[in-house]
Amino acid sequence: MPDNGSMPLEECLQVTISEDKMQAYLVFKRVEDDLKFNSRQLEQYLSSQGIKYGLQSDTLYLIAQKPQDFFFTQNVVAVGTPPKPGVDGFVNVLYDESSEDNKRPTEKEDGSVDYKEVKQLANVKAGQLIAERVPPQPGAPGKGVTGDEIPPREGKEAHFKVGKNVVVNPEQIAMYAAIDGLVTRTDKDKLNVFPVYEVNGDVDYNIGNIDFVGTVVIRGNILTGFRVKASGDIRVTGGIEGAEVESDGSIEISGGIIGSNKGYVKSGRNIRCSFIQEGNVIAGEDVLVSQSIMHSNVRAGKTVKCIGAKGLIVGGTVQAGDRVTARMIGNSMSTATVIEVGVRPELRQELGELRTTMRQLADNMDKSEKALVMLDQMASIGQLSPDKLALRIKVTATKRQTLEELAAAKERVLEIEKTLEDATTARVDAVHTLWGGTKIVIGRYTRFVKDGSQRVSLRFSDGDIVMVPFN
Repeated sequence: MPDNGSMPLEECLQVTISEDKMQAYLVFKRVEDDLKFNSRQLEQYLSSQGIKYGLQSDTLYLIAQKPQDFFFTQNVVAVGTPPKPGVDGFVNVLYDESSEDNKRPTEKEDGSVDYKEVKQLANVKAGQLIAERVPPQPGAPGKGVTGDEIPPREGKEAHFKVGKNVVVNPEQIAMYAAIDGLVTRTDKDKLNVFPVYEVNGDVDYNIGNIDFVGTVVIRGNILTGFRVKASGDIRVTGGIEGAEVESDGSIEISGGIIGSNKGYVKSGRNIRCSFIQEGNVIAGEDVLVSQSIMHSNVRAGKTVKCIGAKGLIVGGTVQAGDRVTARMIGNSMSTATVIEVGVRPELRQELGELRTTMRQLADNMDKSEKALVMLDQMASIGQLSPDKLALRIKVTATKRQTLEELAAAKERVLEIEKTLEDATTARVDAVHTLWGGTKIVIGRYTRFVKDGSQRVSLRFSDGDIVMVPFN
């Protein structure tokens, strides 16, 4: 109890607890200059207020020694132990994705390619284990300042993303190949085993157009006017002219793309080649070019990299969701070159579709509510027939489902809007030179580069595009 018969601590002090029960705060609700107590009395008071764990003895001692110093502050007097979250499970894919590079033709020191030294594709056999599901690891509970145990966030279960020609065992812990073929990831990281279709030569009139549910290997060129479409990957040991080439997986080209502003090359994942000239290129993830991108339209969901010996981007428009990196951007003649990052056209399209859906759902909700009002009025005067009762149940269920769909759509809209506004991670890197005549767009912001600069990065900061040294 307080010394010298002064008023009880309950009349001078107040304790509050944070929402997560990780901190307890002490405030003085009355200021008394002659208030005296010791740290032991303060501990007893806190205990009477339900604070059982994590008392900050040093702080309590200081408050007891000179309470006047703490009259007008919120003082942390107890701190809990936060729970340790569990570790999410994951799917361990047993084939080596990095070995994809080993399947490309051997590149000589002078940069030329020896097409005779193409290595064999790494296939899997039917029944071969290709992926394992690793279970989540449990977390450790914490303890709040009230002494209550705080449960941890448990690790999430991983799930197989099942594609074509694979099977999962009944225990859902292992995935096997159902056929002989090549393990290939497609959009949304689905694992597939696709058979491989090989063309020993050019795609020309002797071969015709190709539309194959699997991986296609072209040991030659794809000529202007032809079309190659694959559900798996596409590998080309030569080059691609003004053709239409589309893959749900990745596209690897040992040579380059000379589009002559005809056709397009489109992949669900990555595109890798030596150069792009007057081409239209779209990749769901990354575009990786070793020599140059000239007068082309290139779009990548994540990154565009052009950092080989030349590493040159000149003319056209290059877009990437996250980053564009090149050795040189633009040229000494100030050729108009547009680089855009933080741009996700597919997200903008989804946002428009979601807003249309939300308007339709709101209209449906309005109709359901009006119908329920009418049915409730009929029920209140005893005129609700069995048919109307069944209709009332159906409309109520429809309203509930519409509410859930509307909430999910609103949540997704907020996610997309946040992504579109957040350009803080987007950047443009010029490893050697950024020339004048280049237009840089980051998110919703634009900067025109007038003068050349050496080794610079451009990023969004404090409402503007800033240029900083490349690191």
